[in-house]
Amino acid sequence: MITKIFTPDAPAPAGHYSQAIVYNGLVYVAGQLPINPFSTEKVAGDIEQQTTQVLQNLDAVLKAAGSNRDLVLKVTIYVSDISLWATINKVYAAFFGDHRPARAVIPVKDLNYGYQLELEAIAAVA
Repeated sequence: MITKIFTPDAPAPAGHYSQAIVYNGLVYVAGQLPINPFSTEKVAGDIEQQTTQVLQNLDAVLKAAGSNRDLVLKVTIYVSDISLWATINKVYAAFFGDHRPARAVIPVKDLNYGYQLELEAIAAVA
Protein backbone atom coordinates (compact mmCIF):
# COMPACT_ATOMS: atom_id res chain seq x y z
CA MET A 1 0.00 0.00 0.00
CA ILE A 2 1.18 3.51 -0.84
CA THR A 3 0.84 6.18 1.86
CA LYS A 4 1.06 9.88 1.01
CA ILE A 5 2.68 12.00 3.71
CA PHE A 6 1.72 15.53 4.62
CA THR A 7 2.80 17.52 7.67
CA PRO A 8 2.24 21.22 8.37
CA ASP A 9 5.73 21.20 9.93
CA ALA A 10 7.33 21.19 6.46
CA PRO A 11 6.60 23.36 3.42
CA ALA A 12 3.36 22.46 1.65
CA PRO A 13 3.81 21.15 -1.89
CA ALA A 14 3.69 23.95 -4.44
CA GLY A 15 2.78 21.59 -7.26
CA HIS A 16 1.36 18.18 -8.06
CA TYR A 17 3.43 16.07 -5.65
CA SER A 18 3.50 14.80 -2.06
CA GLN A 19 5.98 15.76 0.63
CA ALA A 20 6.83 12.07 0.78
CA ILE A 21 5.52 8.66 -0.19
CA VAL A 22 5.86 5.56 1.99
CA TYR A 23 5.94 2.24 0.19
CA ASN A 24 7.20 -1.19 1.16
CA GLY A 25 9.03 0.01 4.28
CA LEU A 26 10.72 2.97 2.61
CA VAL A 27 9.95 6.68 2.63
CA TYR A 28 10.76 8.71 -0.47
CA VAL A 29 11.08 12.37 0.52
CA ALA A 30 10.45 14.96 -2.17
CA GLY A 31 12.97 17.74 -2.73
CA GLN A 32 13.11 20.07 0.26
CA LEU A 33 13.86 23.75 -0.26
CA PRO A 34 14.88 26.33 2.37
CA ILE A 35 11.32 27.46 3.05
CA ASN A 36 10.10 28.13 6.58
CA PRO A 37 6.84 26.14 6.72
CA PHE A 38 5.36 28.50 9.27
CA SER A 39 5.83 31.64 7.21
CA THR A 40 6.16 30.21 3.66
CA GLU A 41 8.89 32.76 3.07
CA LYS A 42 12.20 32.02 1.47
CA VAL A 43 14.92 31.69 4.07
CA ALA A 44 16.86 34.86 3.42
CA GLY A 45 20.26 34.14 4.77
CA ASP A 46 23.56 32.60 4.06
CA ILE A 47 24.00 29.04 2.82
CA GLU A 48 24.43 27.77 6.39
CA GLN A 49 20.98 29.08 7.35
CA GLN A 50 19.45 27.72 4.15
CA THR A 51 21.00 24.30 4.71
CA THR A 52 19.78 24.24 8.31
CA GLN A 53 16.22 25.00 7.15
CA VAL A 54 16.31 22.29 4.48
CA LEU A 55 17.44 19.73 7.06
CA GLN A 56 14.75 20.85 9.54
CA ASN A 57 12.18 20.33 6.78
CA LEU A 58 13.62 16.87 6.09
CA ASP A 59 13.38 16.01 9.80
CA ALA A 60 9.72 17.04 9.90
CA VAL A 61 8.77 14.96 6.87
CA LEU A 62 10.69 11.93 8.15
CA LYS A 63 8.93 12.17 11.53
CA ALA A 64 5.52 12.38 9.85
CA ALA A 65 6.40 9.27 7.83
CA GLY A 66 7.45 7.25 10.89
CA SER A 67 11.17 7.56 10.22
CA ASN A 68 14.10 9.65 11.40
CA ARG A 69 17.50 10.91 10.26
CA ASP A 70 19.28 7.78 11.52
CA LEU A 71 17.26 5.71 9.04
CA VAL A 72 18.15 7.79 5.98
CA LEU A 73 19.66 5.53 3.33
CA LYS A 74 20.33 7.90 0.42
CA VAL A 75 20.48 11.68 -0.01
CA THR A 76 20.66 13.70 -3.20
CA ILE A 77 21.64 17.35 -2.91
CA TYR A 78 21.28 19.82 -5.75
CA VAL A 79 23.44 22.92 -5.32
CA SER A 80 23.42 26.03 -7.49
CA ASP A 81 27.07 26.87 -6.84
CA ILE A 82 29.53 24.09 -6.02
CA SER A 83 31.73 26.60 -4.19
CA LEU A 84 29.07 26.51 -1.43
CA TRP A 85 29.69 22.80 -0.90
CA ALA A 86 32.14 23.05 2.02
CA THR A 87 29.63 24.98 4.14
CA ILE A 88 26.71 22.73 3.16
CA ASN A 89 28.77 19.65 4.02
CA LYS A 90 29.71 21.08 7.45
CA VAL A 91 26.04 21.65 8.38
CA TYR A 92 25.05 18.27 6.86
CA ALA A 93 27.74 16.41 8.83
CA ALA A 94 26.65 18.05 12.11
CA PHE A 95 23.02 17.11 11.36
CA PHE A 96 23.74 13.43 10.65
CA GLY A 97 26.54 12.96 13.19
CA ASP A 98 28.02 9.47 12.99
CA HIS A 99 25.36 8.33 10.52
CA ARG A 100 26.62 8.51 6.93
CA PRO A 101 23.92 7.84 4.34
CA ALA A 102 24.88 7.25 0.72
CA ARG A 103 24.92 10.60 -1.04
CA ALA A 104 25.13 12.35 -4.38
CA VAL A 105 25.85 16.04 -4.87
CA ILE A 106 24.70 17.48 -8.17
CA PRO A 107 25.72 20.97 -9.27
CA VAL A 108 22.94 22.66 -11.23
CA LYS A 109 22.71 25.98 -12.99
CA ASP A 110 19.58 27.28 -11.28
CA LEU A 111 17.00 26.06 -8.79
CA ASN A 112 13.38 27.23 -8.52
CA TYR A 113 12.86 30.73 -7.14
CA GLY A 114 16.60 31.38 -6.81
CA TYR A 115 17.21 28.88 -4.00
CA GLN A 116 20.77 27.68 -3.53
CA LEU A 117 20.11 24.05 -2.59
CA GLU A 118 17.48 21.35 -2.67
CA LEU A 119 17.67 17.99 -0.91
CA GLU A 120 15.75 14.76 -1.44
CA ALA A 121 16.11 11.52 0.51
CA ILE A 122 15.15 7.89 0.82
CA ALA A 123 14.84 6.40 4.31
CA ALA A 124 13.64 3.25 6.04
CA VAL A 125 10.48 3.43 8.12
CA ALA A 126 10.95 2.62 11.80
